[in-house]
Amino acid sequence: MRLKFTFLIFFLATICFSQKNIKKPNVLLLYMDDLRPELNSYGATHIYSPNIDKLSKIGVQFNEAYANVAVCGASRASMLTGIYPSRNYFVDYKTRVDVEKKEIVSLPKHLKNNGYTTISNGKIYHFLDDKWEDWDEVWRPYAFEGPKEIKPIDWWESLWKDYQTNENKNLENLTGKGPAFEKAVVDDSVLIDGLLTNKVIRDIKRLKNESSPFFLTAGFISNHLPFIAPKRFWDMYDYESIKLPKNDIPPLNSPSISISNNSELINGYLGIPKKGDLSEDLSKKLKHGYYSTVSYVDHLVGKIIITLEEEELLENTIIIFVSDHGFNLKEHSQWGKYTSHRISGRVPLIIYDPKTKSSINSNSLVELVDIYPTVLDLLGLESPDHVLDGKSLVNILKDPMFENKSHVFMKNAKGYTIKTTDFSYTEYLKLKDNRPLIGNMLFDHNNDKDETINLSNDIRYKNVVDSLSSLLQSRYRFNINGL
Repeated sequence: MRLKFTFLIFFLATICFSQKNIKKPNVLLLYMDDLRPELNSYGATHIYSPNIDKLSKIGVQFNEAYANVAVCGASRASMLTGIYPSRNYFVDYKTRVDVEKKEIVSLPKHLKNNGYTTISNGKIYHFLDDKWEDWDEVWRPYAFEGPKEIKPIDWWESLWKDYQTNENKNLENLTGKGPAFEKAVVDDSVLIDGLLTNKVIRDIKRLKNESSPFFLTAGFISNHLPFIAPKRFWDMYDYESIKLPKNDIPPLNSPSISISNNSELINGYLGIPKKGDLSEDLSKKLKHGYYSTVSYVDHLVGKIIITLEEEELLENTIIIFVSDHGFNLKEHSQWGKYTSHRISGRVPLIIYDPKTKSSINSNSLVELVDIYPTVLDLLGLESPDHVLDGKSLVNILKDPMFENKSHVFMKNAKGYTIKTTDFSYTEYLKLKDNRPLIGNMLFDHNNDKDETINLSNDIRYKNVVDSLSSLLQSRYRFNINGL
């Protein structure tokens, strides 16, 4: 009897010990820059994106996901801290979390505190040295070694102007500007995102044998301007077949404050007219360049996922594929982001959870602040001390038909937006304590997803405007007033 009892104690202790030593799931964050959901899996059959399409088939693809700010620095800060942007923090691309919200425990820091090895590869925060202590390792191409070693102050600029021809390199050195696109006659691994991919693959192989789980990131610079990709990805698209958008003028009745001046493109690159519309030829070349970067980064994503499979880690790794915001390619006469339009805010989001293995697309409204609580929920971790503004998406991963929330919130410059299933409503407010209204926009997304007509002054929609304005001013008064 004593022998049986001793064996039972030993058996139970062995189970407890083994359970404690089972690794929690790894997390791989595939973080895109300026990638809008113009992908084959999202219905854009003219786009070649087979690897992202495969990921969407084994994970849940969110068709109505939105960035809370349509500019990189602020959007990334918001997503990684799990809090909404406000009047006086997370405002633009120059956002630094370690200055504006130093006390916040970010997602990587929280995972690090809970035993995860955290590695920041590429562009995660906008500035490489922002919240440096959140990570066990921080890496970007050329930031620390090699023939292109750069000074710390230039770390954030080291990512995208990766010209390959001597002509464009000389232009960049001489004027501080280069062309907005380049067809690079180089191998896939020569460009910055190729170097990044090789680093991530090395990390996967190394981390496989570590005792702790990992939070590994791949922060691609594609699809950011300038649009640079190896020639073979340009060759996937026929210039003549590229179509420009039909909604290429500002929406009817739109307030002037809503119209971007395309400053990123005009001020940052050569060959772009300072005034007036871009020619059809230049517009198609820009779009051709953008498409080539989409297919290039798709190829690199495929290499990373194949490595996970080969190293037998796919069954214990959560994959999050997401972009920091959308991008205008001449829609509303605008190039770039940082507008209050749907095309600027909508992002691709795919989450693969090996436990649920749901593979049905979801049309539920979700936003990037939802990522933080989702990861914690999937890993069985407690929330940090600060309040997370997002809501876990785990219910949607289990049932993609589940509707998680009635609306999402976005802020861009002076524009504050409520997006519901049916409408998008924006108020442009002056930076004064009494917050006077400069202008507003209402779009009926049931009938006008391209946002061609502003209905905010249409008497037939008065009740909608009043209801959404009340919701915006009450629910998000802190974010609007910055108090």
